[in-house]
Amino acid sequence: MTAFRLVLNRNPGTPGIVILPEGGYRRARAEIMSWPGYAPTALRRLDFPGPASVRYKDEGTRFGLGSFKALGGAYAVLKLVAAELAKRGVANNATGAALEGGEHREAAQQITVTCATDGNHGRSVAWGAQRFGARCVIFVHHNVSQGRRDAIARYGAEIREVTGNYDDSVRAAQETAQAEGWFVISDTSYPGYTEPPRDVMQGYRLMAEEAIGAMPEPPTHVFVPGGVGGVAAAVAVQLRAMCGAQGGQASPRLIIAEPERAACLTDSLEAGAFTTVGGDLDTVMAGLACGEPSLLAWQELERSAFASMALPDAAVPGAMQALAAQGIEAGESAVAGVIALEAAWNDPQARQALGLGTESRILIFGTEGATDPELYARMLRANSPSRN
Repeated sequence: MTAFRLVLNRNPGTPGIVILPEGGYRRARAEIMSWPGYAPTALRRLDFPGPASVRYKDEGTRFGLGSFKALGGAYAVLKLVAAELAKRGVANNATGAALEGGEHREAAQQITVTCATDGNHGRSVAWGAQRFGARCVIFVHHNVSQGRRDAIARYGAEIREVTGNYDDSVRAAQETAQAEGWFVISDTSYPGYTEPPRDVMQGYRLMAEEAIGAMPEPPTHVFVPGGVGGVAAAVAVQLRAMCGAQGGQASPRLIIAEPERAACLTDSLEAGAFTTVGGDLDTVMAGLACGEPSLLAWQELERSAFASMALPDAAVPGAMQALAAQGIEAGESAVAGVIALEAAWNDPQARQALGLGTESRILIFGTEGATDPELYARMLRANSPSRN
């Protein structure tokens, strides 16, 4: 049986501020759906005995980048480049299609975007910068695998390594950008820095809309990976927009799934306040190795998350192998929700606390495919977790 820590939110459903306005989402949705190659990713039915249904949103094919992050970082780059061109008197309303077609290329090349990444967000930002004409510098910490670095560099970005963990690389990107006049396109927000992360999260909402819209009936429970909380918060907002309590039907219960070595959201829910996690955050779930929640995400999740679960790395290879047996290529971070569901279902107390039963309709967000193929192959052979 998988060892885990389950924390229930003390005040789910408490009213709060609007962090992702509907108008902003409509603009993000229209733009992203107009991009060449856009198509909804698959919603797969998992063979999981017990609940009425278990469906898995498979983001491994998203725009050829292998993860849901393609929806957020690239869109935020477009918003930033267009805003800067307007501010500089180059173009009042540069569109994605115009920039991708080479219009204002010389002016766009004077704009440098940057961010910190565990892999997937940096790839999205680099892809967006290449498409829309900006220069790009990506900061990574030492645990980011060479395969993920190479994937980012293929989109023309410069890679810089930072001593320390993910949160140290976030600070390094911010400090360098301030000194050099660059622009941070982060998927995490903090006091004084909220707009690009808000654009990132608006892009993520499209994934949630696709998944919810493809289900025959609304989900009763939704499992989503943690990290800084951006994707969980975006899913929470879209769940409320599409499946809010109505007609006697309860709202879906959102359960965050994150590694026990980087459980900043679980710790925050347990404390009832924004909480950071220190240390090197050394987890095989590389995309979730974050010690500090996003400010915007926490403002949403402190009222809308039903629970959060901290999970062991030891369960990752088995979950990846189980999905592979069902024909699904899932990366290390993508299986967090699968691990959480299995752990909770097999524990009577957790099952009762989450309200899981044979009538439950489960939605799991599988946020990435094999974004590091070498590591993926190694994990499929593993009997114990590997390190990247």
